[in-house]
Amino acid sequence: MSEWEKLIPKPRSKFLRVKCPECGNEQILFSHATNKVKCNVCGTILAEPAGGKAKIKGEIVAIFE
Repeated sequence: MSEWEKLIPKPRSKFLRVKCPECGNEQILFSHATNKVKCNVCGTILAEPAGGKAKIKGEIVAIFE
């Protein structure tokens, strides 16, 4: 581990690809979303803010770091 990696921590937030439980649409959202995130196709709520990390309602398909 280099000196810079010790001084600058990696972010804890990530982008997630989430699959809608109702229609199966996959959508990318932020892991620490501060607003409700709705599916672009059917309008089902995919994530709700929960004081830091968002509460994810759908299936997480992929994590982007």
